[in-house]
Amino acid sequence: MSKVLIIGAGGVGTVVAHKVAKNPVFTEIMLASRTKAKCDQIAAAVGGGRIQTAQVDADDVSQLVALFRSFQPEIVINVALPYQDLTIMDACLECGVNYLDTANYEPKDEAHFEYSWQWAYQDRFREKGLTAILGCGFDPGVSAIFTAYAAKHHFDDIQYLDIVDCNAGNHGMAFATNFNPEINIREITQNGRYYENGEWHTIQPMSIHKQLTYPNIGQRDSYVLYHEELESLVKNFPTLKRARFWMTFGQEYLTHLRVIQNIGMARIDEVEYNGVKIVPLQFLKAVLPDPKSLGANYHGETSIGCRIRGIKDGKERTYYIYNNCDHEQAFKETGTQAVSYTTGVPAALGAAMFVRGLWKGAGVYNVEEFDPDPFLAELGEQGLPWVEKFDIDLEV
Repeated sequence: MSKVLIIGAGGVGTVVAHKVAKNPVFTEIMLASRTKAKCDQIAAAVGGGRIQTAQVDADDVSQLVALFRSFQPEIVINVALPYQDLTIMDACLECGVNYLDTANYEPKDEAHFEYSWQWAYQDRFREKGLTAILGCGFDPGVSAIFTAYAAKHHFDDIQYLDIVDCNAGNHGMAFATNFNPEINIREITQNGRYYENGEWHTIQPMSIHKQLTYPNIGQRDSYVLYHEELESLVKNFPTLKRARFWMTFGQEYLTHLRVIQNIGMARIDEVEYNGVKIVPLQFLKAVLPDPKSLGANYHGETSIGCRIRGIKDGKERTYYIYNNCDHEQAFKETGTQAVSYTTGVPAALGAAMFVRGLWKGAGVYNVEEFDPDPFLAELGEQGLPWVEKFDIDLEV
């Protein structure tokens, strides 16, 4: 028996539900979120009576514990909000349940994320004999697994890592975010950070940029941001001299973003409106398009990968490993766009790696600490094929 509980019924949760339902390694599946009707819609779309549904407030440990004890899952796939990582981990510890997520914890009152809060659970998960798998989406997730694969098979020393994330799709909206607007805008408006020569360097948002060329897409303006997998990768691959994360943005998107910031709608502190306290960014989230709704009119591709330079057999080598994902194909299969698809597929596959005993151990792990080979052997079959290029101009 391998019961799995999915928490979160947004775009990523939809993809996870579809993929888990197709995998016979999972014998019973439950999908839970704050709004049960969303879960019911997803379960009906998947069909076959494969998915049970439930209502739960993932901010409430007692509700999570009651649900876990009732359903008794072997593993929880957390695709709820990053604010809820710790309450879900607490409930897992109380009930003896294993854990997997796609994004690291961040507090609601500060646009700041790092792994320290979750790494602090190491001893408690180890003592309980439970596994916690952190960051098993695409980036973080596959980007780190790509890095581990490169280190295992193609390099003696990885020295320079640039993770490059391009969304060249067009959804026809004047402004919309590809995943939760609140999380997305918090992420890209904070200061950037990158690692070089043993130190972290903080930069103004969007202050380092250049045009990079993406397969099947062409040149796109790319900007250095901070992304959480950099923190774990420089820890787990100490030969790295520099590690950066790049993401593409169109000029129209950036113009909208500047206006949102300039008029105060990106604020995450409370303001009073008509006697009611509201958070401007949360209000903005309520009026922006639901990322899940973008899929029907989305065209084009994403391209996410790792550009790596290092040493093999005493000689310098360059290496580029990447996946391109088509928005229309993602929608045809799961009813979501490619950004949700590229996050949800690895989460479902990572849970399968755990259930089959291929990724397992007592404690808290980032995905690059596991063997990348069995995961990448199946990633293409699950809908995310990957490509390798050797000894090319990395542009970075």
